[in-house]
Amino acid sequence: MLNIILELIFLSLLIYYSSFLLKVLSGLFNLTTENDGTLAKEFISIIIPFRNESENILESLDSLESQNYPKDKFEVIYVNDSSEDDSFQKIMSIKKSSNIRVMSVPEDFSVNAHKKRAIRFGILHSNGDIIITTDADCIHGKSWLKKMMDCFDSSTLFVSGPVEFIEERSIFEKLQKLEFSGLVLTGAGLIGINKPVICNAANIAYRKEAYDKVNGFNDQMNLSSGDDELLMQKMWAANRSGVKFCWNREAVAYTKGNESLSKFYYQRKRWASKGLFYADKILILKLILIFMFYLGLIVQPVLSVLMSPLFLLSFIISLLIKSILEYLILRRGLNFVLNRAILRYLLLAELFQIPYIIIAGITGTFGNYIWKERRVKR
Repeated sequence: MLNIILELIFLSLLIYYSSFLLKVLSGLFNLTTENDGTLAKEFISIIIPFRNESENILESLDSLESQNYPKDKFEVIYVNDSSEDDSFQKIMSIKKSSNIRVMSVPEDFSVNAHKKRAIRFGILHSNGDIIITTDADCIHGKSWLKKMMDCFDSSTLFVSGPVEFIEERSIFEKLQKLEFSGLVLTGAGLIGINKPVICNAANIAYRKEAYDKVNGFNDQMNLSSGDDELLMQKMWAANRSGVKFCWNREAVAYTKGNESLSKFYYQRKRWASKGLFYADKILILKLILIFMFYLGLIVQPVLSVLMSPLFLLSFIISLLIKSILEYLILRRGLNFVLNRAILRYLLLAELFQIPYIIIAGITGTFGNYIWKERRVKR
């Protein structure tokens, strides 16, 4: 009897997760490239928080100074968040365009919010009608700003942009690229069905008026993360519309994957730490069900040894269906945020994904992690 009950539970979780993936896939086909060829009327503020980015910050600056967008239509604000290396000195000492400013967050300004406090400080000192945030370890093509702005019309409040890991040579880096591409495409697909859940602060844009209307980060300053999806969710909840994904290859922000497994772990733990703070409690329940599906993928092989070989069959079926649907989602992203050659690592990525989601999901609940050489407590 217990066997039957457990199999029904695993089947129900499989059906739920498969339904979720099918919704993501349908949402991806709802997305279109927007390009009306006209410049936005609004002034734009690009805000880049940084901490210990000595190796990347000048490359970031170069890519933003190379934008094919009128310099009198946007400003760039670099915000130093207590860097302990020479990144602040580097960007201060180099000659910059007149529309680029550099400032530092006062030590006593929202001390527990870290990156979010830097963005908030930048917004307080910005002149833009539209805020765009990206990271100091990102580089952008010359048309990045133009393509992101093409997505704005009178009803647009928030735009999530594509982010791509720069592919390196190691298998670990290729697995990261596959996994991260899956997250980007999942976020895009959910926006495509008007159910925005996840995005990435390395490439987002929003109206300052909409930011002010939902009180910005004021109710989240005790959290060190959430400067992206929590804000997006609040804006969507206030209007039930107005969120877009920029489905344009030229709008991609490029960044590097994690150099080590420990950095990957702490990054994913940081991302997982904000899940329980979503305002939509139904959404939290849905995420728990997805987590339970992944947990079941670990439990079923164990039960096949302890109880019945049928659990091994249910595991194989679950993994096969999951892999097929996730392959279809990734295939939609070919020549957008990943290339065809990397799909050969899909099966390995599927196996890698299961334990990391479980571990990061559990440990992320406690909220303590290391980020930018700083130990963060929730």
